[in-house]
Amino acid sequence: MLNQSVSVIGAGPGGLAIAMQLLHKGYQVDVYEKAARVGGRTSRLTVGEYHFDLGPTFYMMPSVLEEVFHESGREISDYIKMTEIDPLYTLKFGQVAFKPSRNHERTYEEIERLFPGNGEGYWRFLKRESKKFEVVSDLLRKPFGSLTDYTSKEALRALPHLDAFETVYSCLSKYFDDERLKWAFSFQSKYLGMSAWDCPGTFTMLSYLEHSGGLFHPAGGVSQVSEVMADVVRELGGKIHLNTPVKQVLVENKKAVGVELSTGEKKYSDDVVINADFGYAVTQLFNQKHLKRYKKEKVDKKGVSLSTFMLYLGVDKPLDLPHHLILFADDYEQNVKNVTSGGALSDDDSIYVHNPSKLDPTLAPEGKSSLYVLVPVPNLEADIDWEKEAPVLREKVLHRLEQEPALKGLRNHIEVEKMITPQDWQDDYNVYKGATFNLAHNLSQMMYFRPHNKFDDVDHVFLVGGGTHPGSGLPTIYQSALISARLLDEQYVIRDKR
Repeated sequence: MLNQSVSVIGAGPGGLAIAMQLLHKGYQVDVYEKAARVGGRTSRLTVGEYHFDLGPTFYMMPSVLEEVFHESGREISDYIKMTEIDPLYTLKFGQVAFKPSRNHERTYEEIERLFPGNGEGYWRFLKRESKKFEVVSDLLRKPFGSLTDYTSKEALRALPHLDAFETVYSCLSKYFDDERLKWAFSFQSKYLGMSAWDCPGTFTMLSYLEHSGGLFHPAGGVSQVSEVMADVVRELGGKIHLNTPVKQVLVENKKAVGVELSTGEKKYSDDVVINADFGYAVTQLFNQKHLKRYKKEKVDKKGVSLSTFMLYLGVDKPLDLPHHLILFADDYEQNVKNVTSGGALSDDDSIYVHNPSKLDPTLAPEGKSSLYVLVPVPNLEADIDWEKEAPVLREKVLHRLEQEPALKGLRNHIEVEKMITPQDWQDDYNVYKGATFNLAHNLSQMMYFRPHNKFDDVDHVFLVGGGTHPGSGLPTIYQSALISARLLDEQYVIRDKR
């Protein structure tokens, strides 16, 4: 049995994932979470009798999550049921509704019906992106803590396929000539908080992953995966301290020695894992004298993702809507530019609508619906007064939703409601600059140039979450936990073989 102890700051998906693995290896683990429940941005939001996922609303690449459970001595199938979503989503461009599926033949037929002549490009997309993902997936397992990682056999094999100096949009233009179809395969750039016109072409693999691996709904919502991970942490002997904010990381001789809680109590440990939002953590949880590479003034200059305006609506009737619906702005390119670099709200928004109650009756009272609405908007670097603009945007979004036949008269059926703005993301959830998807994923902030899993400025500190390598999004957050667990464990080379 090991004597090493670990303090984990934050019970989000990354923090829970690394806690599970370290406990299975024999470490003593305490997880400190400022909120009343686990999950961070993947937690459950309850308003009245209605339940919502606060952030992510589906799983892709469940194999990474399965690996986390396996590395913790568990099988995820023993804890939660996943249901595949088919079609993947409904994408509306005006009156045209495109419903792609993991069934490639069916999707090909849909493309030829709606966007004649583009079906052949779809087959080329699947073939080439399959190869890209094959080589990139090996890179995602490497920590990229050194420039020499670029000379590894995995990196050298991957480089010709990365499209790193192209954009997602330019890559997709090689497959499709219809603008709407390019949008349908590039909106996933927003999962990284970026524009398809700026996002490195490497990330065309996001839409490929959806089309090849599918999307899944966990019973009870994405939040329930964090809940069962917390159950595993407790089963393995770990402690999760809810309603327990951390004030700062304790540092002695350039080494972390524990954490100080907001109460002033000090909790000492051999290692500290940070699952808090990266920008928040390095600007708020460290005495700046201990930092060099990540001092506040340097972090403030880093590129961050877009933000989101959220409406969570408890609706008093069933809704004949798809599970995932995206309403594209008529001038989608301008809308994306406003959100990601223009620092302005759009006259015409793109809107994502999640209607899980049709599939999962546990989220709303019988005969009612939990409706989740997300609008991409600028982060807090933009000069937007959210106290003034939020009610205006709410009305505009509801008006647009009511143009959909299934949502006609929606306002008259809203029983409960919660709204979250970029300002709320920062103030209530410690999201740096309200940038919901963390640091941007441009070339200067990828792989080696992204904050390392083993923190540079203070020894015995490890990072998990969207602000470290490999990046934001649940699969990569879980991958960060796999990497950081391995790096932390490698410090202690003397171990009984089990």
